Amino acid sequence: MAEVLVWQKSSFSQDENGANCLEIAAPEANRPLLRESDEPGKVITTTPAGLAALIRNLRHGPVR
Repeated sequence: MAEVLVWQKSSFSQDENGANCLEIAAPEANRPLLRESDEPGKVITTTPAGLAALIRNLRHGPVR
């Protein structure tokens, strides 16, 4: 049986039903998944530390 994932859209998405939204699912605490809503078949698996680094860089830019 295939795993059913619950995807949550970014709060920065302008249109809840529109494309170009970043979505995240966490089937396990140590395995967050990311995808873009207009390409739901392409899923990126990351780690909590990797996700935190991505969010930090998106908010503040790279640490120099």
